[in-house]
This record gives sequence, C-alpha cells and structure tokens, in this order.
Amino acid sequence: MKARTLKKDKVNIITMGCSKNLVDSEVLLTQLKGNGIDASHESNSDDNNIIIINTCGFIDNAKQESIDTILQYVDAKEQGLVDKVYVTGCLSQRYKDDLEKEIPQVDAFFGTRDLPAILKKFKADYKHELVGERLLTHSAHYAYMKISEGCDRPCSFCAIPLMRGGHISRPIEELVKEAQHKAANGTKELLLIAQDSTYYGLDLYKKRNLAELMDRLADVEGIDWIRLHYAYPTGFPMDVIQVMKDRPNICKYLDIPLQHGSTSVLKTMRRGTTREKQEELIHSIREMIPEIAIRTTLIAGHPGEGEKEFQEMVDFVERMKFERLGVFTYSHEENTHAFSMEDTLSQEEKQDRANHLMEVQEQISYDLNQEKIGKTYKVLIDKKEGGYFVGRTEFDSVEVDNEVLIDASKFYCRVGDFVQAKVFDATEFDLYATVEN
Repeated sequence: MKARTLKKDKVNIITMGCSKNLVDSEVLLTQLKGNGIDASHESNSDDNNIIIINTCGFIDNAKQESIDTILQYVDAKEQGLVDKVYVTGCLSQRYKDDLEKEIPQVDAFFGTRDLPAILKKFKADYKHELVGERLLTHSAHYAYMKISEGCDRPCSFCAIPLMRGGHISRPIEELVKEAQHKAANGTKELLLIAQDSTYYGLDLYKKRNLAELMDRLADVEGIDWIRLHYAYPTGFPMDVIQVMKDRPNICKYLDIPLQHGSTSVLKTMRRGTTREKQEELIHSIREMIPEIAIRTTLIAGHPGEGEKEFQEMVDFVERMKFERLGVFTYSHEENTHAFSMEDTLSQEEKQDRANHLMEVQEQISYDLNQEKIGKTYKVLIDKKEGGYFVGRTEFDSVEVDNEVLIDASKFYCRVGDFVQAKVFDATEFDLYATVEN
C-alpha cells in the first residue's frame, strides 16, 4: 500500500466574490468540521490535498477571477500537488455544462444549493443540529447573517436569479437562534445580508416582515450593532425605519442599491420605480432619522444611458448627497433581459463615467467628513494595520465604507472592542481620531 493513501484528507475552501458567498463557505466549513473532516478556509498551508473553490459569476471581472483560480488549482492537481478540485458557487451554478467541457480536470461541479451533495463526496452527513452555527473566517466580533436566499426581482442587468434561484426567507426563530449563538461566541455586530432584504418574509409570513425580524434580533443580549444591507427600494417597508429609530442597537445605516438616477434608465432596468420616487423615499427616511448614513450603488453605462441620462444621474448624486456610494460599470450578461439590448459604450467610456461619479462623491464625502471633526463617536476596532488601530462608526460597514484611524503609538485598543473616539482630522474616506477615556 502506498503511503499516500494513509494520509488524512485536508480540505481548503477558497472563496471568491461577495459576503453572501463567504457565508456559504463558512456553513460548508462548519459542516465539514462537524463531520470530523480536517478543513480550513483560504489556508496558506501546502499540505491541503482537496480544494473546494466557491466561485462568483456576477460580472465579467469576477467570472475571470474565478476561472483563473480554478485553472491555478487544476494545474496544481496535474503537478500532483493536490488530489482533488471541487468547484461550487454562482459561476458553477450558471455555467456548469460549459465548465465541465472546458475544464474536465475538475473532479465535480456543484450549484449554489448543493451543500448536501458536496458533503456526500466526503461521506459526510448534513448535520441539522449545526444549522444556525457557523465557524467565522474572520475576527469573531462581526458576522454576516444571510436572512434569505435567491431573488424574485426582474432587474434587466442582473444574473443573480439565474444563479441563486427564487427568493426563500429563513424563519425568524432560526435567525434568532443563530444570533444568540454568535453573541455567545463574541460577536458584537450582525450584518444582515440577502439578495433583497426588504422582500424578507413575503414567502413565509405572507407579508414583508423585515421590521419584526430586526426587532427580534435587537432583543438578543450581547449584540451591540445590527446593520442592514441590500434593501431594495421599490415597495420599501417604512416600518423598518421606525424600528431602526426605536432600537438603539440597530445602526442608523441603510444600504439601499438605487442603481440609477434617470427615470428612463430605471424603466429600462425594470426597477419598478422612478427617480422622483427614489428621491421621495430618501427624503422620508432622512426625515425620520436625520443622522442616518445612506449607502447606495449605481451602475454606469447601462444600455439606454446616453449623455443626458448620465448627467441626470450626476445631478441625482449631487442633490442626494449620499453618505456612502459605490459605482459599478455595466456588464453585459448573457441570459439577462438587458442582453438583448445593444451595449453601445466601450468599457473605457463606462469607466470614465464611473470615475466621474466617484469624483463628485469624493467631494461630498470630504465635506460630510469635515463636519465630523471635533465630534466623538462609538467606534468598533476591526484590526491593527500600518501603525494604526482601524475601526468603524455605526455609519460604516466592513470593507466598503469609511474607516477611523487611531495612532497605535499613542493609544492602545483591543480588536473587537468599542472605544469612544474623538475625530481631529478627516479626508474623503478616513477619519483620524484620539481615544477618549
């Protein structure tokens, strides 16, 4: 018998793409370990003999990165450095047949809802008692919580329903149990994520039930911050803002992807709303919670976006003065509604438009940050990096928003702790602060 066969399998999970994929990887990691399998997430160790790649298939760049990663590990397999390569996630869900033909060296491809099938490859069972439990792949003080899966929206540009299927909400009791488990393990911040969080509950409770979910999660002892992401604007449930206002541990923060500022493009995008309705919604939210930080994302270069429509979006950004903004360039995705339209702009033109929007936003962000100088905020410390302790206020989410920098040579902070920090300087996207005793 070869010594090779005596070696115990070691599994390494590689995650591409968004926080929703990260949650899926954490669930898979928990199930593998719960079955006694030696598994890790993005380990640098060179003795992992089985690789699982959780892919992203959202836009061209993400797809290319996923394919490059698959090829890298297939090459390692051919060199005898790993024994098996499995591929799961969005790219695999969407292009399984093509990928099987193009990269036959992969041992198996799985879709986005194939966790039991992956476990079967390891002669492992799906352990129901582990539902709600999740090994985190980052510092334990914050955790993403996926409240639903899939999406029922018909947006022209989006391939997510093709990869993730229709909307399925998770029951409130299951989510509360997960939050309690997280809190017991040191989690202080829950980041609620979904493809469309404002649709939550329609399938289970026959009504939009996000407000009740947030209220119940706010009761969980030990959870200091609850942060809401990916709130679709059409049919937005305003009772969510009321709960946000009433409950001190729900962050005064809303991530609401508006996607455009021109009514004609919003119609082409099949967003079910208009620029006027979007502005009215933002005004109503700010009226209820004046201090709220609103984060949105926009798409530059969607079919039907001429110079006039683009200028409408620029004007929209200047008027709305969003506290946080991300801009994507339009990606022409096959099998989406927009794929039948002519993609007239070059990638360079789309990028120029995106850059212009971000230049406008930089000035807005700079002006808003200047107003914070001299004020004291509750700050959660995420990490130590380059001579600074790096944290966030309740108005900022992980990795995508502003950061608070505290000089580590003058102040000591513990990662995962809250501090009171007084801002003494600010740039477009960073606040510099001292720690108040």
